[in-house]
This record gives sequence, C-alpha cells and structure tokens, in this order.
Amino acid sequence: MTDAVINLLKPPGMTSHDAVSFVRRIYRQKRVGHSGTLDPAAAGVLPIFLGNATRLIEYGDNFEKEYRAEILFGILTDTGDDTGAVLHQKPVDPSQMEALSEIITGFEGHYEQVPPMYSALKVNGRKLYELAREGKEVARASRQVEIKSIRLICHQNDRALIHVACSKGTYIRTLCEDIGERIGALATMAFLLRTRVGPFEINQANTLEEIEGNPQSVLLPAEATVSHFSLLHLDETETRQLRQGRSVEVSSELDSVLTNAMMRLHSDTGVFFGIGQFSIETGLLKPIKIFADGNEKHAVD
Repeated sequence: MTDAVINLLKPPGMTSHDAVSFVRRIYRQKRVGHSGTLDPAAAGVLPIFLGNATRLIEYGDNFEKEYRAEILFGILTDTGDDTGAVLHQKPVDPSQMEALSEIITGFEGHYEQVPPMYSALKVNGRKLYELAREGKEVARASRQVEIKSIRLICHQNDRALIHVACSKGTYIRTLCEDIGERIGALATMAFLLRTRVGPFEINQANTLEEIEGNPQSVLLPAEATVSHFSLLHLDETETRQLRQGRSVEVSSELDSVLTNAMMRLHSDTGVFFGIGQFSIETGLLKPIKIFADGNEKHAVD
C-alpha cells in the first residue's frame, strides 16, 4: 500500500470525488481521500491522500487557502457562479466600480458569511445542494470566516479579477456576491482557481497526465501535510513508549517556545512516525496519531 500525498492540479469539469477515483485507479488501492473540496467548475490545488496518509486529512482541512477568482457584475444566479440559472440581470453603472478596490480590501478580517444553498453543508441530514436541486430553500445561519488578505488584480467593464487568502469554510462564490452587494450591484463568480492549500502550491501541482505518466514521481511524504508543526527528535525509548500509546516526559526547553503545541515526531533514525501534543502544564508529550513501523519512510526537514 502506498502511503503518500499528491498535490493534484484538478482541471475544471472534474469533481473532487472523480479526482479520488482517478487516483484509486492509478495506484490500485481503495484507501484514498482528499481535503478541501473544489467545485466541479473550479480548477487548482486539490491535495489527495493515499493509504495511512488519510489519517492526516483533518489537518489539511484546516489549512489556509488562496484563490484567484473572476467576478462578473450585473447578473445574479441561483448557484452563485456562471454555471447556474440567471435569476436577475441589471447593467452595472460605471460609477459603481469607482470604489471597487477600496471596497474589496475592506473585506479583510473577519466577516459573517451566509453559506450558499448550492453547498455540501447538511441541514437535518440533507445536503443543501440536494434541497436546492429540488427547488427548496432553507434558512442558513451565518458563519464567521476570515479573509486573511484580498486584493483587486484588475478590472475591465463588468469583470474583475481578485486574489484571496482565507480561512477554511469560506465560500468564494458568496464573497463575490457580497462584494457586488457592497458596491450596489449584482454579481456572480465567473471563474475560480485555487492556488494554494497550506503548504501545497499550484506551481508544484501535478496534472492528471503527469500522475498517469509517472505515478511514483509525484508522491510526497505524508509528513508534508504537517510540515508546519514543530519537529521533535526522540530517542529509542521515547519512540517505543509513544508507539505503545504512553505519554513521555520531554525536555523543559520546550516550555519557553511551546504551549500545548502539536509536534511531528521523528525517531532516532530520522523516520517520521506520528503526531504528538506537548502540554506545558504537565511537561508531557501525548501521542495523538502514531504510524506503525514502516508506514512512513520519508522525513521532511
């Protein structure tokens, strides 16, 4: 079984589920998953996890993400993008675009966002997009999301291109509509490209053709998913105790820089073997996710 991560460049027209099925076929294994779903019409970075690396998907789901999005002003659709049915149309007045850059940057920080009906969120056990396809609309509570940074790249006539870095759970389709609302215009998302998911960047992503042509060359160590965690080297005894599910006492030198921190763990031979959590209150390192011997042979420095 292959235990690794693939930084896949998903093309438009493919669902995230289709991407997983593609990887299953290429590597001939069932245990495959992804983090950070991309809409079928969107393109860009989609991390795919194979084998035991799927145990780290939850960390990938929390990554900050970056996007390039094109906003089309003057129309409103039922899906929030240009694949949906047009609900309303109204030409944009050029004067509405004069403060566009300032209004866009005004979204930086936290703001309340109402999830779109065409989303995978569940209400009473039903996905919202399933209800939307039945012509039903239900009330959705707003959620606080964070726009880490946002800027206007360019705009011409009724179109604008923006770059956004945001927290998990942010709907760029809704952000485009909200930008339109703030300038007093209808708006929908015309194009979406995800350029980064945590440490996985688009300039290092692999196409379907590259993966199919040389499957082994695109594999990244599972540890790449948690490379932002501090690295802790452990001796043979500590490694054995953690593998047995026991907490171990580690150097007090960690106290000055860490408070209840997640750590990636290396054995004395330099092999990544799991994730632990250090408690400053107890001075103990608790095993959180431990890989069996041989499951992860590559180290990330």
